[in-house]
Amino acid sequence: MKTIDINSDLGEGFGSYVMADDATILSLITSANVACGFHAGDFMTMHETATLAKQNRVCIGAHVGYPDRQGFGRRHIAYTSKELELMTIYQLGALRAIAESTGMRLTHANFHGALGNLSFVDEGVATAVLRALKTFDPDLKFVALPNTAAYKVAQRLNLDIVASFLADRAYTPEGLLVGRKTPGSLIKDPAQIRARVQRAVVEGKVRAIDGTDLDMPVDSILLHSDTPGAIDIAKTIRQAVKDVGGQIAPFA
Repeated sequence: MKTIDINSDLGEGFGSYVMADDATILSLITSANVACGFHAGDFMTMHETATLAKQNRVCIGAHVGYPDRQGFGRRHIAYTSKELELMTIYQLGALRAIAESTGMRLTHANFHGALGNLSFVDEGVATAVLRALKTFDPDLKFVALPNTAAYKVAQRLNLDIVASFLADRAYTPEGLLVGRKTPGSLIKDPAQIRARVQRAVVEGKVRAIDGTDLDMPVDSILLHSDTPGAIDIAKTIRQAVKDVGGQIAPFA
């Protein structure tokens, strides 16, 4: 029986602004990627998310992004390798401190928005942020998109990799994510999401936007908390995994 984790990007509000229904989503997932105060989040939101995760027995990790709240971390910022390294360590340290204050510990990390997308194609960027991750805590797992530069760099650095599949995003023939502005990049049909999940779990394959088949190893399935209908999508993912004999459990 294959064990599948379900992860989601959470804690992406700040102050009185709420991005998604984190409380409900935390009852449906097994691992949370928590914004660390740069692209979103703040110390109160981080604490609330960690507390709710503890109540739901959900593992928490750091969702590291550019310091770009207005653009939600989706705009590229030109940083040196040292700046990328220290920016990553800064965010990991902030979330670890908050997590430990609630009795939780960090189990993993991944990268958000423009920073994550750049690490998919730029080995220099991937090396800077992943060396920072390893320096901070070599036991942290890296939740990674297969077929990317970041995945390959993580392998070279001997990081513990969790292969993440995006059920609601289209893939290019190269295995990268189709840009959000491209028609068909976001997949909202529950039946299509269900079919993609089951094929990835059973066959380790996904169909790219041009119709070609890609190898797609999957240890965890990502739910975007801000996608319309995210709660129903989470339920669809859970049931799809169970219907093919999979077991839902955290990777940590």
